[in-house]
Amino acid sequence: MSKDQAVGALLLIVGVLGIVVYAYLVFLTEYALLVLKLTGFVAVGGVLAILAWIGYTLATTPPPKPIEDIEKEIEQELKKEEKQEKTETSTSQ
Repeated sequence: MSKDQAVGALLLIVGVLGIVVYAYLVFLTEYALLVLKLTGFVAVGGVLAILAWIGYTLATTPPPKPIEDIEKEIEQELKKEEKQEKTETSTSQ
């Protein structure tokens, strides 16, 4: 058995045991309400944390340059290259 297969088998066993333990806690103990509350809190908290992270990233990332500015820069570079080519061809003749 390769290392990847061993890790996969371990994850399978842990997942099935997690399901069994969760089902036991929810259906066969007096802690069912607490377990459900914690599960809901973790799920909603996780989604809201991701939303907050996206908002932070959007708020702190500088906006991109307008396309017009990029086009002007490209045109200027092309003009410079054309001038260099002209000077190179005139000096080589």
